[in-house]
This record gives sequence, C-alpha cells and structure tokens, in this order.
Amino acid sequence: MYELYFQKINELLALINKMEKETIKAAGEKIAQSIQNEGIVHVFGCGHSHILGEEVFYRAGGLAPINPILIPDLMLHKGAVRSSNLEKKDDYADQFLPDLDIRSEDAMLVVSTSGRNPVPIDVAQFAKQQEASVITISSHIYAKNISSRHKSGKYLSDFADIAIDNHIPIGDALLKLSSSVVPFGPGSTVIGTAIINGIMVEAINHMVKTSFLPPIFKSSNIDGAEEHNRYLIDKYKSRIPLLEN
Repeated sequence: MYELYFQKINELLALINKMEKETIKAAGEKIAQSIQNEGIVHVFGCGHSHILGEEVFYRAGGLAPINPILIPDLMLHKGAVRSSNLEKKDDYADQFLPDLDIRSEDAMLVVSTSGRNPVPIDVAQFAKQQEASVITISSHIYAKNISSRHKSGKYLSDFADIAIDNHIPIGDALLKLSSSVVPFGPGSTVIGTAIINGIMVEAINHMVKTSFLPPIFKSSNIDGAEEHNRYLIDKYKSRIPLLEN
C-alpha cells in the first residue's frame, strides 16, 4: 500500500511541476526581492499547515530571514478540536494581527489547503493592507466546489499576489480501499513541503543570478558554522524573535 501512496505523491509532484512551474518561480523571485530589499519572509498556517512554517525556519541549507508565525491556540497541541474551531471564526485573527510586524518590503506566505477558513484569509488580507507581497498555497478545487466560511465569501487565493495550487483533492486523503468508506493517506504536508522548499531554492537561485549573497544557514555540524550563523542571527533577530528565544 505504501507503494501506491508513493505513486500518488509522485503523480502530484509531476502535476505541480507541470501546472505550477511559473507560480513557484514567481514566488521565489518575489521572496528574493523582499530579502534583497531588507525584508523578511513570514509564513503562516493553522493546524497541520503551520508545519510548513517550521519546515523552512532555522534550517541548515535554508534561508535565514524566515519568520514562522506560530499561534499556539491554532497549532493543535493546546487542543486539536479547539484549534480547528478557532480557525473557522471570523475576526479571531484580530487577537494577534496587531502584534505582527509586517512591512511593505516583506513577503507573506499563507498556507491552507482548503483556503476557505477565516483565519488564514484574514492574515493574508492583513498582509496586503501592510503592502507586503502575499503568496498563498492552497487547493483551488475547493473554491470551485466548497463554500467559503469567510464573511466576505472569498477564498485564500483571492487575496494573493501569487496563488499556488497544491492540487490536493477535497478531503486531502489520496487512497481508498473498497472495504473502507473513509479515504486515507493525506498528501498536503508532503506536497506543501516540496512546494515551499521549491520556492526557497528558486529564491536563492534568483539572488545568486543577481549577484546577491543569499543569507543561508550552515549546518551546526560543520566546522566554522557557528560564526557564520551567528552573523545571520544577529542580522535578523530584531525582526525574528524566535531566532533568540
């Protein structure tokens, strides 16, 4: 069964490589421009989507100016059902949006597979109001088949400067057995991780092509990494508190 799951993942990756090539490249270029203009990259998601923010934060081989917006009440570990319910509430994001330091030179990457819940949409809308570049990752099939829960009736992709479709089917699960009525084998995290890392390597490639030194962390297991990484931490810690706390 795992081989079939791997096959489905590979099929999705091939589809994304075909259909989302231009949006991923555009997102990488936009992020590169933000960093070159002294901005940082914010990443936000609720539930399992928040994992993508942690995926690209403080990583060996990854960009340093990444700020994961981690709101504990929306991250499962303080109550999974509660976090899911909160994500669906209009205006709940008003509790933390004023505390976010989002600037016009920044990029905001918002992840939500359904793209229908109010909190991710409100975060994207807030970032646009701050004139930051907004990049979204969601499954656009939801907007064609499932109603929005946001008071505007709109979806996450409606607030994006660059909207990337992760092509995840409704319900997320990729597999089904005839003896089981419930599909299984979620794909959004695997695919989302591939997409977001693809964006970051495109950003690095763009910086190199424009003769800009990309701010990339080295593995702490490599000699000389501590001094290299400390420079990057000191450079960005005023805007990314999690680098120090």
